[in-house]
Amino acid sequence: MKKQPAQWLLSAASVGVAGLILTQSYGTAVADSNTAGFKATPEQQVTTRQVAALLDRSHYLNKPLDSATGSEILSMYIDTLDPNHTLFLQSDVDEFKKKYADEFAARLKRGDLSAGVEVFERYRKRSNEYFAMAKKLLKTDLDLTSKESIVLDREKLNHFKTKKEQRDYWTRQLKFQLMSITLGQEDEKAKEKVFLSNPDITRGQDLVRNDERTPSEILLNRLSRQQEQLARLKDDEIMETILNTAMLTYDPHSNYYAPIQANELQIQSSLQLEGIGVSIRPDRKNPDYTRIVTLVDGGPAAKSGQIKPNDLIIGIAKDGETMVDVVGWSTREIVGLIRGKRGTPVTIKVRQPNAPDASARNVTVVRDIIQQEESGVRQRVIEVQRPNIDKTPKRIGVLEIPSFYLNYRARRNGEEYRSVSIDTEKALKALNKENIDGLVVDLRNNPGGSLDEVAKMLGFFIKSGPLVQIRDNRGNIQVYRDDDGGEQLYDGKMVVLTNLASASASEIFAAAIQDYGRGLVVGSTTTGKGSAQIQLDSLALGTATLTQRKFYRVTGGSTQNKGVVPDVELVNIYDDATFGERAQKNALPWDTIKTAPYKPEGKFSDSTLATLNQQSKIRQQTNPQFVYLSTLNDIRNMEDEKKPIPLDINSRRAKMQLIEKRSLEAENKRLIATGERPYANWNTYQAAMDAKFEERSQMKESERPELPEDEAFIKEAAYIMLSAEAEVQASPEEKL
Repeated sequence: MKKQPAQWLLSAASVGVAGLILTQSYGTAVADSNTAGFKATPEQQVTTRQVAALLDRSHYLNKPLDSATGSEILSMYIDTLDPNHTLFLQSDVDEFKKKYADEFAARLKRGDLSAGVEVFERYRKRSNEYFAMAKKLLKTDLDLTSKESIVLDREKLNHFKTKKEQRDYWTRQLKFQLMSITLGQEDEKAKEKVFLSNPDITRGQDLVRNDERTPSEILLNRLSRQQEQLARLKDDEIMETILNTAMLTYDPHSNYYAPIQANELQIQSSLQLEGIGVSIRPDRKNPDYTRIVTLVDGGPAAKSGQIKPNDLIIGIAKDGETMVDVVGWSTREIVGLIRGKRGTPVTIKVRQPNAPDASARNVTVVRDIIQQEESGVRQRVIEVQRPNIDKTPKRIGVLEIPSFYLNYRARRNGEEYRSVSIDTEKALKALNKENIDGLVVDLRNNPGGSLDEVAKMLGFFIKSGPLVQIRDNRGNIQVYRDDDGGEQLYDGKMVVLTNLASASASEIFAAAIQDYGRGLVVGSTTTGKGSAQIQLDSLALGTATLTQRKFYRVTGGSTQNKGVVPDVELVNIYDDATFGERAQKNALPWDTIKTAPYKPEGKFSDSTLATLNQQSKIRQQTNPQFVYLSTLNDIRNMEDEKKPIPLDINSRRAKMQLIEKRSLEAENKRLIATGERPYANWNTYQAAMDAKFEERSQMKESERPELPEDEAFIKEAAYIMLSAEAEVQASPEEKL
């Protein structure tokens, strides 16, 4: 494998670390940036100038950070804070654009955040006005049987001109929320009856919430929690919103991360974190509390012997500081307090559910490195047998690749490290020993990762040649190649399984396998994220990812926006209108460059692909799992938030009951088709689903049984691969 000079980022989450460091800034003049208590620190001012310099001089678009761009950033910032156009009045928007549109960019170049902070404080003021009005109205009896209606998705609609219009909408919004909570409570009470009358369905778990609060009390509590979280926002988080919006105005994958988020970015890229080894989530019975779900074997929490699954976290003392009451805090805020540098202490105040706060205990643990072993590559072998075709079952290897991860820092420091190519090499060697008849590479929901890693991975399957082309903002093209003399770790039949959540490095892998005729791509069209980011971890605060290159297939076409179109299509479980690159704001366009000379290893004719699609379509139409998923797609389309929704609870209840009826029919149809017992009614079905979900959440990932609807894709991919076996033709011609 030819070594490449730089580490490029290819995922939707922008994982990995790059070597380019940009510290240039625009002069030394710095504004006071003192707005509503936010006084920018020198580090925040320097960081702002650094981000402005990156955008102005180094982005792929070569788009100057001038007055026009600054105006775009301001508009997007307002929409980022108020995407539904319900908080800012039109007069607020007009005021800010008049004051700051022409100079927003210049302020960022000077390190001046004051304009952005002023907009944020107006957002906070309007939010508090909403909270105050809501709390007042929720103490009255709101009519839930009115002839009014509400449009929930107002992204394309104008801001309200008057407070009267705004407050009228807020009132209708509260009515809709109360209706939803009321109907949710009705469902919850019905489920609890099922739990109490049939304890076996709970699988030994305490799933009865017994929540006696009224819908108004629940909504009041929820709004109070949101208001308190808004009040706790730190200056770094406000800065993150401003700078991240500036970067997103250029493209969806240029980002700025404040220190807490930067830590999360590193965890995603390395599968390694420095913490205590617990997974958490809001408590089912009371979301104000955060519950510990599982402990990592051998982690600090497990070793303490004093922290147990189901414990509720009610306080945290970080690094010897004063204990902070975290009841009502979000999981993100709690994670920010618990995680920290290896070798440092953190004290957690926990108590068991249904126990008084007085019984709480303080447990001090020392943070350590937690390897997320279960989050990496997984391999297994399944047996499939096509009816009336295979005399004996075929052994098919399944390689599940969650991301193209790499602990770049550990590698750079000469330490032992994990990477997807290292783990895949081990997995392929193990599968080869199993004498498999074919391989399914599962890239569904894979967000991407390191370009170096995807290049190494392709080298395991392709003999030799170009793998992907990279173009920079000056038009220079670099070709990543596999030059290992034709060595292949796996040279058998293969198919790559994708969906709309397969992005970036996943698309490079799928495209190369498809272009070389090395295997089929099966599933649905991928995300379309065809840009490469470089990560800058040398900023004064936090880190940034910046789009500096686009990548192209060896055929010359970009995967940007267009994605990788599968050879054989399967049911798409995602909504194309809201998911993927094509639904993103400011996405880079699709284009082409010259083809890189390469020699395909095989070829699937158009007639072969047409036959495979026809055969697969027939199987999907009769497969209970695919029929179920297709029906769910139809049910999902029954609700359109861009259209007016009646604010009559009886009408809403009838609509929800229709959706429930069709959902239950779909579920029971697949259960009967697979020889399982159908559910008697919606409430029994929902109770059983709650119990199964809770049980799965407490299992280790490796212990969770495969979901039948997920496994249907694996088996269908295997059927397609086996059916295509006789159609593969070696191609002696070199494409130029």
